[in-house]
Amino acid sequence: MAKGDRKRAMRGRAGRMQGGRGSGRAGAGQVRLWGRHAVEAALMNPERQHRKLWATREGIESLDGELPADFPVEYADAHDLARLVARDAPHQGLVLECAPLEDVFLADAIAESEGPVLVLDQVTDPHNVGAILRSAAAFGAAAIVTQDRHAPGESGVLAKSASGALEVVPWVRVVNLARTLDELAEAGFWRIGLAGEADATLAEALPTGRVALVLGAEGEGMRQNIAAHCDALARLPISDAMESLNVSNAAAIALYAVAARSI
Repeated sequence: MAKGDRKRAMRGRAGRMQGGRGSGRAGAGQVRLWGRHAVEAALMNPERQHRKLWATREGIESLDGELPADFPVEYADAHDLARLVARDAPHQGLVLECAPLEDVFLADAIAESEGPVLVLDQVTDPHNVGAILRSAAAFGAAAIVTQDRHAPGESGVLAKSASGALEVVPWVRVVNLARTLDELAEAGFWRIGLAGEADATLAEALPTGRVALVLGAEGEGMRQNIAAHCDALARLPISDAMESLNVSNAAAIALYAVAARSI
């Protein structure tokens, strides 16, 4: 669909915005996303059930992807859109309300991709999980795995940090991470936990087969039980000038190291 046709098809009702004020919270059972990359990726994802798009004229103009026909759009100015998102969030003229993605099963995700798996042990910051999703998409990860509890859910903050990767990378939520690590071992994965105190570097610990990278919570690292379910612990060879890296930075470096094995 050409941009001119898309804009004609997307003409909607102007008027006062309805919805939350400055919280970024959607209605019950819905998720509110904002920002061009996050919204455009969600609109193009056939697995998403969309409810409504609030937008400025400039926001609609910025979209490159083909949009669903007769999609409900309400036009407004940037100030009104700011009332629908988290405080000071950069909505870029686009706010989308939609249903959360359906649950993904680990067996399906690892069957559809040969990439590594990222297992996140109580990583709770949505900015970090979003950034990890973005790196996972960039390096072809098969999935990320988090607990149902002690992990953020889908949100506009997370989706904005993921820059569209929330719609691309399977996100598996499980009740028991230790049991999931056992399932990964049974599926042929070598489980490597990233730990700054490990003797071996990641390059030394990497095998030739499939890998599950396990990363712990910000500041606290992996829990002891999760580390015990790893085949090896490894560290990133960073300078002594820094004690540690942000978990999303560590994930990106580890994913590159896995990808570089076959180069």
